[in-house]
Amino acid sequence: MNPLDPTIQKTITYVKKVLANAEGGHDWLHIERVWKLARQIWKLEGKGDLLTIELAALLHDISDPKFNSGNEELGSQMAFNFLKKNNLDNKRIEHIQTIIRYVSYKGGFPQDKINSIEFRIVQDADRLDAIGAIGIARAFNYGGFKNRPIYDPSISLQEYKDSKAYHRSNAPTINHFYEKLLKLKDLMNTETGKRIGQERHNFMLQFLERFYDECGIRKGNSD
Repeated sequence: MNPLDPTIQKTITYVKKVLANAEGGHDWLHIERVWKLARQIWKLEGKGDLLTIELAALLHDISDPKFNSGNEELGSQMAFNFLKKNNLDNKRIEHIQTIIRYVSYKGGFPQDKINSIEFRIVQDADRLDAIGAIGIARAFNYGGFKNRPIYDPSISLQEYKDSKAYHRSNAPTINHFYEKLLKLKDLMNTETGKRIGQERHNFMLQFLERFYDECGIRKGNSD
């Protein structure tokens, strides 16, 4: 295996330190999965600046607004401070900051501020980690962290007026599948993301079918 770029190694050490006590779905292991997925997508797509992709993937959740009182700029500012300290060029830093600002789902509201291949790859990698088996595990882990009910048929699906309302939601975790997770396969940017996304989407549908069956409920799911 080729040795890691020194900047990548420093970034890994930094992120591990900052996220040492993070919630289990947004910890270092989440970052590591997204980083490895981004590298996989880059290799299969055959385009994009790898260093930018890797650094953006590693730093994309360095300060998630869900855990910092809704500050959507803190993560990109922390990334700037770290990368500047490590002598990265300004153009690449600005690109990475922009990716961090716009990579997250934010309730599915349109995000047309950036459309580089590096952004598309990192966003696909992050979204892939939100679906499939690991996505199911993360959803219920976060729901438990927020003390949300697993399932409550009396609470209907919600339409959010903006990303802040989306982040404030205390809806049951099962509702989250319909409000976000099942939408992600159609939002993938790359062919690799679309292929992996469809496989993980299908697994979530199987899970939901089994979940409702064990609850004694017959409910159809769209594909």
